Amino acid sequence: MQVFKNKLLLASPLIAMLVLFIFVLTLYPSATMKPVLLPIAIVNLDEGAALPDGTAINMGDQLVEQMKQAPGMAAEGEASPVKWVPLESVEIAREGMDNRDYYGALIIAADFSAKQASLRSPAPQQPEIEVLVNQGMNATAANMVAQMVSGMVGKLNATISAGLLQELEASGVTLKPSQAAIVASPIVAQIVNVNEIGANAARGNAPISLFQPIWMASIAGAAIGTLVVGKAAASASSRRSKLAARLIQAGVGVVLALLSGFLVTWLANGFLDLGVPNMADMGLFISFSILAFFLMISAILSWTGIRGIVLFVLLLFFGAPLLALPAEFMNGFYRDWIHSWLPMRFMVDGLRELFFFGNGFEWNESTAALFWISAGSLILLLLSALKPQKVSSGAELATSASS
Repeated sequence: MQVFKNKLLLASPLIAMLVLFIFVLTLYPSATMKPVLLPIAIVNLDEGAALPDGTAINMGDQLVEQMKQAPGMAAEGEASPVKWVPLESVEIAREGMDNRDYYGALIIAADFSAKQASLRSPAPQQPEIEVLVNQGMNATAANMVAQMVSGMVGKLNATISAGLLQELEASGVTLKPSQAAIVASPIVAQIVNVNEIGANAARGNAPISLFQPIWMASIAGAAIGTLVVGKAAASASSRRSKLAARLIQAGVGVVLALLSGFLVTWLANGFLDLGVPNMADMGLFISFSILAFFLMISAILSWTGIRGIVLFVLLLFFGAPLLALPAEFMNGFYRDWIHSWLPMRFMVDGLRELFFFGNGFEWNESTAALFWISAGSLILLLLSALKPQKVSSGAELATSASS
């Protein structure tokens, strides 16, 4: 049968397996996520205390060491899931969280040792620590930080409680019910969310939710522009005309970006109810992001042709799962060679700052990165006007010579 001579049909099993392999690779980061060296600040304000026998103690220092060496933090030979960063004050810790340097902070109260010492007295008081969770930085990391710190505090409580009960039993002290409750769980951990995600931001995933429509709009606009302008440039008789066509393409991109950016913002706030904090700033930033992506995709397509669009479709599938994860949750290959090169991560980071950190449309790391993507892409797009035009047939050469 002739159908069996078709090379595409014969290659279809290999193509199907290749597609399957590519899509499984996109799921790998989410399926194997594991925190490594997650930066969490620790502020020890404990002023220490003196025991009845005159011994000076600082239980805050001991707690810091216990937290660093908490059992179960990491298996032998593996990196610790937490990187504790000692800081001098709560203000510095909060500033660091506002700058997205830390996923959380553990604050040891100034009277921690004094209350710890009172646990052996007839009027025990529970020592307190405060756990600040940087919720807006990443919803996945925020939940894990809260669970992780709560688990460590629970283990420390069990260790301290066992020691206290052993001491009290040896001394023959009888505990009142109120004392027994405190001795059973001596440390109080209060968890406070910082840069909260709110109730209407898709549980903190609003920036990732908006990525797909923004990216697809950029691809669609760039593809149409490339097809239309590519034909105009091909028929142009001079490089000046080709350059003018590319400038018009960039101008159309500006209009497309502004219209699409404010439309997405309006839909996000009114239709999706994502609780946009500032419509103007959000609209401008999304427009700026779409323009950067439009120019980048247009620049690549101007050199590769429309077939280059496959690259950006693959970026969509590979990029979306990574954007939802903190870099500390990825293995080295995905973190260093894929996530660090993703242009859309700057858009997601900028949206996080707008949604959860109270920032506006301003010059920062995200907008600076998008600006340089736009500038470099515009230069590459304009340079494509200098690309020599291929002559498709001898007939065209003859026609050109006769004219």
